[in-house]
Amino acid sequence: MARQHTSGLSNALAAEIDRCMVRDRFALRKLIQSPRGSSSRGGSRNRGKQRRDDASGRDKRLASRIERSQAQVLARREAVPAVTYPGQLPISARVTELREALEKHQVVIVAGETGSGKTTQLPKICLEAGRGVFGTIGHTQPRRVAARTVGARIAEELGVTFGEEVGYQVRFTDKTSPKTLVKVMTDGILLAETQNDRFLEQYDTLIIDEAHERSLNIDFLLGYLKRVLPKRPDLKVIVTSATIDLERFSRHFGNAPVVQVSGRTYPVDVLYRPLEDDTKTADSDELVQRAIVDAVNEVLQLETGRKRPVGILVFLPGEREIRETAQLLRKAGITGLEVLPLYSRLSNAEQNKVFNDFRGRRVVLATNVAETSLTVPGIRYVIDPGTARVSRYSIRSKVQQLPVERVSQASAEQRKGRCGRLSEGICIRLYSEEDFEAREAFTQPEILRTNLAAVILQMLMLRLGDISDFPFVEKPDQRQVNDGFHLLFELGAVDHQRNVTRLGRDLARFPVDLRFARMLVEAAQKGALAEVLVITSALSIADPRERPHEARDAADEKHARFDDERSDFVAFLNLWRHYEGQRQELTQGKLRELCRDEFLAFMRMREWRDVHRELTVLCREMKLHMNDAPASYEAIHQSLLSGLLGFIGSRDGEHEYLGARNRRHHIFPGSALFRKRPRWIVSSQLTQTSRLFGRVVGSIDKKWIEPLARHLVHRSYSDVTFEGSQGEVMATEEVSLYNLPIVTNRRVNYGAVEPLEARALFIQQGLVEGQLRSRAPFYRHNTRLLAEIDALESKARKRDIRVRNEVLFDFYDRRLPHHICGRSDLDHWRKEMERESPKMLHLSSDLLMARDVSLPAAEFPEAMIVDDMRLKLDYHFDPLHADDGVSVNVPVAVIRQIPEARLDWLIPGLLQEKCLALIRSLPKSVRKNFVPAQDYVERAVKGLEYEGRPLAETFARRLFRLTGVRVDPADFKEETLANHLRMNIRVVGADGKVLGAGRDIAALRRTFAEDAKRGLDAGHKHPLERSNLVDWDFDELPEHVEVRRGGLSVRAYPALVDKGDSVSIALHDSPAAARSHMTAGLVRLLRLRLSEQARYAAKSVPGFKRLALFYATIGSADELLDDIVGAAFRYTFCDERPFVRTRQEFEARVAARGELFETLNRVGRLVGDALEQAHAIRKQLESQAAARFPDARADLQEQLMTLLGPGFMRHTPERWLAQLPRYLKAAAHRLEKLPETASRDGDHMALVQKLTERLEGLSGPVRSNPEVEPEVLQYRWMLEELRVSLFAQQLGTSVPVSGKRLDRQWDKVRMGNGISA
Repeated sequence: MARQHTSGLSNALAAEIDRCMVRDRFALRKLIQSPRGSSSRGGSRNRGKQRRDDASGRDKRLASRIERSQAQVLARREAVPAVTYPGQLPISARVTELREALEKHQVVIVAGETGSGKTTQLPKICLEAGRGVFGTIGHTQPRRVAARTVGARIAEELGVTFGEEVGYQVRFTDKTSPKTLVKVMTDGILLAETQNDRFLEQYDTLIIDEAHERSLNIDFLLGYLKRVLPKRPDLKVIVTSATIDLERFSRHFGNAPVVQVSGRTYPVDVLYRPLEDDTKTADSDELVQRAIVDAVNEVLQLETGRKRPVGILVFLPGEREIRETAQLLRKAGITGLEVLPLYSRLSNAEQNKVFNDFRGRRVVLATNVAETSLTVPGIRYVIDPGTARVSRYSIRSKVQQLPVERVSQASAEQRKGRCGRLSEGICIRLYSEEDFEAREAFTQPEILRTNLAAVILQMLMLRLGDISDFPFVEKPDQRQVNDGFHLLFELGAVDHQRNVTRLGRDLARFPVDLRFARMLVEAAQKGALAEVLVITSALSIADPRERPHEARDAADEKHARFDDERSDFVAFLNLWRHYEGQRQELTQGKLRELCRDEFLAFMRMREWRDVHRELTVLCREMKLHMNDAPASYEAIHQSLLSGLLGFIGSRDGEHEYLGARNRRHHIFPGSALFRKRPRWIVSSQLTQTSRLFGRVVGSIDKKWIEPLARHLVHRSYSDVTFEGSQGEVMATEEVSLYNLPIVTNRRVNYGAVEPLEARALFIQQGLVEGQLRSRAPFYRHNTRLLAEIDALESKARKRDIRVRNEVLFDFYDRRLPHHICGRSDLDHWRKEMERESPKMLHLSSDLLMARDVSLPAAEFPEAMIVDDMRLKLDYHFDPLHADDGVSVNVPVAVIRQIPEARLDWLIPGLLQEKCLALIRSLPKSVRKNFVPAQDYVERAVKGLEYEGRPLAETFARRLFRLTGVRVDPADFKEETLANHLRMNIRVVGADGKVLGAGRDIAALRRTFAEDAKRGLDAGHKHPLERSNLVDWDFDELPEHVEVRRGGLSVRAYPALVDKGDSVSIALHDSPAAARSHMTAGLVRLLRLRLSEQARYAAKSVPGFKRLALFYATIGSADELLDDIVGAAFRYTFCDERPFVRTRQEFEARVAARGELFETLNRVGRLVGDALEQAHAIRKQLESQAAARFPDARADLQEQLMTLLGPGFMRHTPERWLAQLPRYLKAAAHRLEKLPETASRDGDHMALVQKLTERLEGLSGPVRSNPEVEPEVLQYRWMLEELRVSLFAQQLGTSVPVSGKRLDRQWDKVRMGNGISA
């Protein structure tokens, strides 16, 4: 019986709940339905009694709560004021109809024209219908100004205190109380309340006013209400709209009834006054402002003679346009004209001025805040420029734009409806009627032109399900939805599965842009929350720094005090600190005056503080760490960057920045960084005007980006290779954020990216190809074994001796665990493995050898022996490699000691292949004599050995002996031979490093001539080397000595070197180099020993003044005198005599000094005759007759320079000096006969030049001083004899000469110098 009594009591209490406040009903029902305890099997009577007692106590508490809630309902019912309706309002005649519709339907659509009174009377109708008792009547307005003025009007009409029975709430201001029956608020406030009041249980009625504006908040609320209504059958919803697209709203709420209320308006005439640009330089703003002034004057003309207040409402896009137009109107000289602004950020006092009664003439300059809801009193005229600032978001560029656009026809009609309430009205449209007809019928809903990230996050927080299923009035495009999710993912609010993260739940609590919320959360972690709170609150409002057109310079000067050269964000901090310091010291009036003087908008500064205070309180509630110490620049900007990852930019050019998603933008000219142009920047926003500008810019380090954007960056990898030095598979990583490279050319361990691929590369390149650097026993063993087999293959030039690499790969692949990707992994595993199986990774010859092979050491030697020097040979088999074939390592110090002919012979193992290739290179007419070539080669190479001649020459002679067919060695086309059949010369330094390589030893000698000299001079000084010698005071000067250079025993060649006033003994790298210095050094030593004779000889040259005169065009007299004396000493003591090697030999030469002056006289006469002849020839060459034959003249001039050029005496032996007059006589004869023999002369000249070019191929001292090589010297003077034979045969020659004789002489030159044919 007791249990039945308790159950009955609960049922009775449940029936009472329907008479409680709506907000209490859910909790009360939950208490009734909660379990009272469960019976346990075998429970005692005491337990049952305890449960009955608990249930009884709970019901008493429940009854008490119900009683308190019902008492509140009763109090609210008694507080409902008497309701009356103004008879002049059209809606008053429809009160009964509206009340019945409200009682019968959960949703009612009320369509009222402007002036119908729906905004102020609907809440009163709801009160009369009994609404507002069990819950508040919520009445939303799209703008803050409207919320306050509508609330005040309703309170006034009901005769209640504003803020008590009728209240209002906007951001930062809450004028409500527990007794509030009607709450007027912005739609944003209602939207925010859904977070804590999911089913809107504090309301029993909601009026969504001005729904036709289709703001993002309104569209979301309408969809949200459709979801809530089935769960709140007690909730009534009234949607009011202008007579625009009513059917859409009705369908949205299941064909809800539509009640139309006519407007209380007088006829309105429309005057079209399209703008006329009569000044080419005028911009659009100036044209509009001038047109507004003209329209105001036109209105005042119409009002002439009428004694009534005149109110003119002018619509403008924004606050700047309002300020500029107000200044223009005040300067227009219109007497008695009051100009008032109207926009949302105005203070209450400023707004009240607009709504106060007035007498006279008033112009109200308003944004589209006055387009709906508000009724500005006294308005008889409307001036409509036809534009408004519309927020548009580009999905493609991710840029929120605020362009000034043409308003729709519906908006234009709404503006027109603002007048005609007092009497007939006039609307002046500053555009044409055709323009009006061409406009869109309705304004595009905001939900279709904005980023949906905030809406999506709120829906996720409210667990409203898939956004695609949400009942929007007009569903957004799926691209918009995806874009919203993308921004949420960028900010870390959702994960890859689009689930809300912990960070996302934190961001949803902030009443600011999600990007700013992300900055605040990051700042708390970085220790910069205090600074970032200031910056984000500043970014949340319009810039408080004003820049009036007429005072731009003064404003810029004031604002420049706060600029920071690195960041515009820091400028906000500087401004905040300045303002806060002044605010605490100044009165309100003085503070306003300060703001005016410093071009700061006082209302915006106050709004900045309001936002900052609101965010600070919220951060404390969320227990975010507030730093006390000042934060660093890095911490502040890293925090800002966390919310602006899509707005970074890298300088690409002088002024342009490449940003995310390939957007190119510029720093806004008003930024302090405009001229600095940092390498990397972040902008608070990108705004599209004449071009895409980044506004509020800060310089950043690109290293900050990657840690904040790890979930967004795209990583690509290239150049994946195994790096032996690190022992790991490395890759070049490129990191980009939205296609903008933020990391380039970073080498990373590829094993952490693609372990399987890295493992394969490690095995292939590191272990199989031997690029790994490791001292592991198995690796050293395997490397040594593979090197031995590879050497066999390189020598044999076969790749079938060692098994294929796949075998090695499989060997390691089967034995290595899958996690091993590099040396560190290998070493860690190997140390454990080798304790049990030390030979597990050891290769064996049996595994590696595909077949047996034997290569005789004599055929494939390890070194080449040259003059007792052992030069290491290396073998390489790769036809595409520069080192293919055999390479000889030649120390740079002995590069000139290696005969070129010796290199022709390669090694015995390749001699037969090279000879076969030489036969195949012969012309076909010759090659046919040696068929089959292989047989002839096998016979010819038997016993073929190097004897100092080039291989081609020796091989040609051997073929002649075998077949009787004469082969010219020049017919062998050695340049066509494969690289491996020509010796590769590696020039190595003293440290063993290769300095250069090639197959042309002559070119290498020229390239490394100086290095060769330095290489020989390096190391310890040889006892023979001396300096400052003036006499032969030493015993013997050997032809060569042995020195150690670069680990080799190198032969060096000592010689006397002329130093001008002394002689030194130096070592040279070749006999030719030593000979080139020895004669001059010996002559200098003799001249120093016989100094008196030398001085006398310098005074005794016969006819020297005449000689000097002829030599003047060639060189100085002093040089000629020194050369003649030196030549006399050389001819007397050195010419055609062996070099002096001992002191005794030197003294014997000195003893022959008696012949010196006879030689001097002979030389003087010869030189005099030659110079005189040459002078005459030069004069003839300057004649016009000689100018007709430019080639021959040039050849003769070159011959004269060769015979009698500067220093000619130093390189002309006496034997050939005596022939100079004959050579010059032949030249004169050639010049004389040139007109008759021009054709033949050209042929002869070509032959001489061809034979002369051979000397240019010589290198080293032989080229500059042919005297050092007798055969070269003979060839050089035979060329002069050939000239006599060709151009003046009648003079005769001193030696037999012809082209063939010169060829034979050149063969001797090549033999002596080891030059190949």
